[in-house]
Order: sequence, then structure tokens, then C-alpha cells
Amino acid sequence: MTEPIEGLVVKSTSGFVDVAIEGQVVQCRMRGRLKNTPRTTDICVIGDRVKVACPDPQTRVVVEVLPRKTRFSRRQPGRGPEREDVLVANLDQLLVTFCYGQPPLKTRLLDRFLVIAEHQGVEPVVVMNKADLRGSDDSGWQSAYEAIGYPVLDVSAATGEGVGLITSVLRDKISAFVGPSGVGKSSLINLILPSLDLNTASISDHHGKGRHTTRVASLHPLPAGGFLADTPGIRELATWALPVEDLDRCFPELDHYRGDCAFRSCSHTHEPQCAIIEAVNAGGIDPERYESYVRLREESLA
Repeated sequence: MTEPIEGLVVKSTSGFVDVAIEGQVVQCRMRGRLKNTPRTTDICVIGDRVKVACPDPQTRVVVEVLPRKTRFSRRQPGRGPEREDVLVANLDQLLVTFCYGQPPLKTRLLDRFLVIAEHQGVEPVVVMNKADLRGSDDSGWQSAYEAIGYPVLDVSAATGEGVGLITSVLRDKISAFVGPSGVGKSSLINLILPSLDLNTASISDHHGKGRHTTRVASLHPLPAGGFLADTPGIRELATWALPVEDLDRCFPELDHYRGDCAFRSCSHTHEPQCAIIEAVNAGGIDPERYESYVRLREESLA
């Protein structure tokens, strides 16, 4: 047996993983001992760095999954024991994608994505698809997020507007498109990587929600360098392992005020002489973002 070789997982399905090694993608099976190890998180996902052994010329086996530097994960939807659902590992940035038109932008969900990105150390970029449907009253929220420091890219998969800008943002990084179904993530990826020809679908007329078109998460190499992930659409997103006392640190606009609160353990919801509440009342903090903070804090304590 040769010494294990390090590679990058680009696809993971049914006990097998596709691993990029020295410019080639090979299918590997997971070592039995790895699969049988008790865990509360996914054993191997796209973006993981792994070591692959070749016991014979026809067989390749993942013998080790290396520690993750970053991850984009959520609490696994549904009932049962609490478990982390890792969508992509070792990310550099998240392209948090919504759109103009349908399905409508929900800033509460956008804030959930941004909080998770902040908590997990991944750089977020807000992408608004269907820019050709943008209305004159669609700019207010955008200014608020750009003032915080979150870039907002207006693009259109239908017209090609802004696609070159996204391409430059992706260069030499491991990135993931995330966001609810129906906002056009797969359509944008088709423009960036036409050879993939990812399936797309229209919005459900009955529910006004997007249909899931991506079934298996995959990591794709980019011509100019880097990798791009496509993940299944997400309708349910709950934060994973985020202590409630750290939640305020996931709202960057609170940093300037947090140290001025009268109480060191201030929750920023009801205490007297809370610098953050005062900043909200004075217009220094966007009230909608503050409301997102309050709701996420209540949810964490529930």
C-alpha cells in the first residue's frame, strides 16, 4: 500500500466520495472504521480535506478526514437527537443569494445566514438575483446592509448583468451559493460554469416558494482558480452551537456600542443604560436588524 495522498472532497453520496487529487477526480469509499465512529456531525462533506489510501490499483479508500478550518452548517431539520448538518467545509466565503420579484426577500432569513457566517468565520457576500425585476423601492434595505459592511451584488441570470463581478469575487476561493429555493442559484452557476447545465425550475404557483432543483451538494473547479459549491435550497435554517451570550458578536454593527452598556452581562433587550438600545432609538443601528437580534436571542432561549 502506498502512503495516503491528500485530496479535496467534491461530492459525497451513499458512502462514496469523489475526491480531487492532483488534477484528477477519483471515487473513493469511506473506511469502515470512520463510518462506524459515533458522531454528532457529518463524517465527510464537500470541501473536506481527506487522506486517501490505495490498497490495490483498483481501490481507493478515505482513511482520514482532516480537521475543518471553517464550515457552513445548521441544526439538522426535523425531530430527533440534536445533530449538526454540515453543508460545506473549509469555506472562504458564502454567496448568500436572494432575489427581486419572487420568492420575496425575507430579511429575517437573510440575517440568519449572516449570523451563521459570522459565527463560523466565513466571509459573507449578499447576492440579489433577478436584478431586471428590481423596483424603485428596493434600495432601502440594501443601503442598510452595505453601511454595516456587507457587499450587495445586483445580478441577473436572465440578462447576464453583474455576472462578471461575481466571477471576480469567486477567483481563488472556495465559495458556496446558499439561500432559499427559487432565487436562481443554479441559473447563476450555469452562467459561471455552463458545462454543468444544472437543472432549474420555476416558482411553485401554489405556495409561492421555489422548488428544490439541486439534490446533491457538489464542489466545482473554476477556470480562474478556486471552487464553487452548489447546495440544495434551504427553507429551514437553525443556528448550530451558537451560545446566546455570543449572539451580539455576530451583528457587526453592535461592536461600536456593546462596551458602553452599563452592565457587563447586558442582553441588549431591556436593561437600563443599554448603549445598543439607545443607539437603536437614536438611529445609529437599523431597527429591523436589531429586531432580528432580539428574535434570534428569544429563539435561542426557548
